[in-house]
Amino acid sequence: MADTVLYEVTDGLATITLNRPEAMNALDTATKVALRDTLRGAAEDPAVRAVLLTGSGRAFCVGQDLKEHIATLTEHRERGAAGTMDTVKEHYTPITMTIAGMPKPVVAAVNGVAAGAGAGFAFAADYRVVADTAAFNTSFAGVALAADSGVSWTLPRLVGHGRAMDLLLFPRSVSAEEARRLGLANEVVPAAELAGHALAVARRLAEGPTGAYAALKEAVAYGADHSLAETLAVEERLQSVAGDSEDHRIAVEAFLKKEKPRFVGH
Repeated sequence: MADTVLYEVTDGLATITLNRPEAMNALDTATKVALRDTLRGAAEDPAVRAVLLTGSGRAFCVGQDLKEHIATLTEHRERGAAGTMDTVKEHYTPITMTIAGMPKPVVAAVNGVAAGAGAGFAFAADYRVVADTAAFNTSFAGVALAADSGVSWTLPRLVGHGRAMDLLLFPRSVSAEEARRLGLANEVVPAAELAGHALAVARRLAEGPTGAYAALKEAVAYGADHSLAETLAVEERLQSVAGDSEDHRIAVEAFLKKEKPRFVGH
């Protein structure tokens, strides 16, 4: 695994850290491959019950490494070849799908600027804890690109169609406080407290009913573009499974005993 992405699993919590602080965690090819594969590993690992995604240094992730990208553009132009944006299919799409679709909660600890694909990865997470010094920027139109990394899907669902188009057509730096008001941030905390607070949030989720969290993620994603009747049918299926789970039995017994439940994750 490349050292541009750090990975640690402790007590059911996988911490994934983008680690190119000198480049504000810009996404070169090695980093994209490592992040994609690390996220897939966390999603498939039964020992992982929650994921914490963050960045090292003063940025969360500023998106595509433009120095590497301009070299790719030049090479393709000289050869008269297409495919300069193959990275979307190979890297950005699977990264976003894994964050949003893994059957366990993902917390983004946004320690600094999150721009372009970096913003997209944060938006795809289930919960965003944001440092008061951090900021978001869609960035895409500023470099004459369409949206990727799911931003055209996640952003309107977080802030509404009108605000999403404003942020996409006129990209700018959105402060942490504005992000909280718009719905991009679940919590805003002092920068010095971010690491500890986000870790506490993620640990709480790692100790929770993992199967129920997976069902909640699936139902909300499904309901975003299906009818009420269709969503109710999915809820019936998911609730049937959850009702037969060990964690549900544990929770009910603990409630009756007025004790705190100790979930096992299934």
